[in-house]
Amino acid sequence: MIVGIPKETKTHEYRVSTTPVGVDELVRRGHSVLVETEAGMGSGITNDEYLAVGAKIVDTPEDVFSKSDMIIKVKEPLARERKMMRDGQVMFTYFHFAADRELTDGVIESGSVAIAYETIVDESGRLPLLTPMSEVAGKMSIQEGAKYLERPMMGRGILLGGVPGVEPAEVVIVGGGVVGISAAKVAAGLGANVTIMDVNLDRLRYLDDVMPANVHTVFSDRLTLKRLLLTVDLLVGAVLIPGARCPVLVSREMLSDMKPGAVIVDVGVDQGGCCETIRPTTHEEPTYIVDNIVHYGVANMPGAVGRTSTFALTNATLPYALKLADLGYKKACAEDPGLAEGINVENGRVTHRPVADCFEMEFTPSSAAKR
Repeated sequence: MIVGIPKETKTHEYRVSTTPVGVDELVRRGHSVLVETEAGMGSGITNDEYLAVGAKIVDTPEDVFSKSDMIIKVKEPLARERKMMRDGQVMFTYFHFAADRELTDGVIESGSVAIAYETIVDESGRLPLLTPMSEVAGKMSIQEGAKYLERPMMGRGILLGGVPGVEPAEVVIVGGGVVGISAAKVAAGLGANVTIMDVNLDRLRYLDDVMPANVHTVFSDRLTLKRLLLTVDLLVGAVLIPGARCPVLVSREMLSDMKPGAVIVDVGVDQGGCCETIRPTTHEEPTYIVDNIVHYGVANMPGAVGRTSTFALTNATLPYALKLADLGYKKACAEDPGLAEGINVENGRVTHRPVADCFEMEFTPSSAAKR
């Protein structure tokens, strides 16, 4: 199989989908790998490092897309890239279709096979390809939130951990999954008062056992959230429904309950976000103000720490990429039902029910799924 590694084109996206280790494994198994020139530079990986393990360096994204049977990316294909996709070509990347109708329509029109990292499940029902970037984004949510609490950034002028004699910041994290845990660890380590909200009591019991004393767990409901918003300095949205749009939990009306200069970091913005007023932003212009509240909505947070994120992502995606290359997507997905869950769009049909439901489209089971 010919596998293509294009350079990412999203604003300030420094990740690349595959490290030289991944290329080496693909080449050793008899596959050809085309890497767009300087695709790895944002992660500190040179063309020579790819050449040393058998990759072929090509000059343009058109060279990658036109010649490859499977494209491995990091972020969803942008409009220019969607025009280069073709019938039957496998696209293996993060898609987050439910937050973007234009993307969904474009991939349907291309006739390609869209296998989304974020909906693949393992034998335990976890999301193995979402986990590493969720860990990065969760930790970064506190790092970024602490920065934008500073007064020059239009925040309240609060030091997250406080100092002796001055109380620390109040951090509320909505969602106790991978993002929420990662965020809580960093916030707690900096000395903030942290509250994690979730609707899963078993999850709350687990978090109550493993988290330090300055992290508290609270069952998530509308009235409790409204009460916590009165005192919160940093609100982290860490809500996820695999493959579907995030539920809106924080309405615009609720912003009036918050203190001026408080910060919202909604990690789920690429799935629509749990805050009504959140919208995707970029690393170039990461924040905006609504009703005196700072909103941070960068949709590719891990892209800012490209090297860490690239190596973490390849560690998780490589076994699946090898299986897809070795067997072809139909046989690979027939043998691995968890991988088959990643097929969101196949040859012009929506094959992932949450995406179909979100846009009121017809749902068609994948031809590669086990009957």
